[in-house]
Amino acid sequence: MTREFDLVVIGVGMASVNAARKCASAGWSVAVIDELPYGGTCALRGCDPKKMLRRGAEIIDGAARMEGNGVTPSGLKIDWRELVAFKNSFTAKMPDRIETGLESQGITTFHGRARFCAEDALELEDGSVIRGGKILIASGAKPRSLDFEGAGHLTDSTAFMELDTLPDRIVFVGGGFVSFEFAHIAARAGSEALIIDHGDRPLKAFDPDLVDRLVQRGRKAGVGFQSQTEICSVEASGRDFRVTLSKDGHEETVSANLVVHGAGRVPMLDALDLEKGGVEWTESGVSVTEHLQSVSNPGVYAAGDAADTAGAPLTPVAVIEGKVAASNMLKGNKTKPDYHGVPSAVFTIPELARVGLSEKKAQARGNARTEFNDTSGWYSNLRVGETCAAAKVIIDDDTDEILGAHLLGPGYSELINIFALAMQTGLKSAGLKRLTTAYPSIASDLGSML
Repeated sequence: MTREFDLVVIGVGMASVNAARKCASAGWSVAVIDELPYGGTCALRGCDPKKMLRRGAEIIDGAARMEGNGVTPSGLKIDWRELVAFKNSFTAKMPDRIETGLESQGITTFHGRARFCAEDALELEDGSVIRGGKILIASGAKPRSLDFEGAGHLTDSTAFMELDTLPDRIVFVGGGFVSFEFAHIAARAGSEALIIDHGDRPLKAFDPDLVDRLVQRGRKAGVGFQSQTEICSVEASGRDFRVTLSKDGHEETVSANLVVHGAGRVPMLDALDLEKGGVEWTESGVSVTEHLQSVSNPGVYAAGDAADTAGAPLTPVAVIEGKVAASNMLKGNKTKPDYHGVPSAVFTIPELARVGLSEKKAQARGNARTEFNDTSGWYSNLRVGETCAAAKVIIDDDTDEILGAHLLGPGYSELINIFALAMQTGLKSAGLKRLTTAYPSIASDLGSML
């Protein structure tokens, strides 16, 4: 049996949903296929559920910071099972809500694995074939394979968020978003958390000076960190694990109840038989033009984590690329994704956020100045008892344009959006200084940061 559609979308994340809806609203017949529950990583296994778990950690940490200032935090603790149930109250509804929303727009949904069987067709597990005038690959990403002995013992972030109880000792492998965010949650829930990173510094996309401050703040909260350390092996020992580490030629073994994979993700493409579709790809994703069209098969486009683009693997970038791909499929290749001024944040406690150029890259351009402020003593942080907060804003001395902003502090993931707005709209430093804000709010610190 063969069915034909104007557009067939592989994946059910933010890129695919946005593209499917845009094309369906233009009158195209659209099909969406995925073997996973509808909703994608962000809604079900990533950003959204993670931040719901973080809420418990925020309360614990906030109470601890106010000890001696009118709050007695003793006895306050996280009930992990209840916190996970709170998270599930959101995620459990999302697959049906998203699938129903797609179907209400006339989009046909399929469940199961799809593989290319021709340049314009996909075969489902039941043997049926779906042919598309256009095909969009937005299949997302999966944890990268690790090659040390015992790597199969590791738990991924999806399974971590479903744990009934949180173990006493947890080792997180890798120094990226997943490890830092979950380690900060686990520490506030009473676990001993240790992050192991093979590089010389973690969170490489973020300002190194602010990352150093975050690492020190994490240590005070119970988040251990070791850099330039390799995992040699993970060995099961009863219900626990023995993790052998190597640093500077010396080995040591640490014991853990759980070892979590936080060492990055790769595009989820290897099961799609892309070669049969004439689609070129690398470990970075589907090889695409600046219009997100496959370089080898003009009927195929790719977006989000599945595409090899200049965009960072972020939800807002997937949204941008999904819309651009849809526009180009509908109207011809006229639109390119604009990644200028896209902010990102690591939801540790406190949170770390950035937008634009790093200080190093800005200085390499010349005529850039950095406005640095240790904001830990400022009223907005003093009020909540936070002693770790700082801001770097990088400004072009010639044009007064904001080239980048790097923030560490409570609520700064919201503040970074104002800097992003300024960059996206061309609002200069002088104009941002003139902004009248509610007082006393975190945004009222903007003028002083500039």
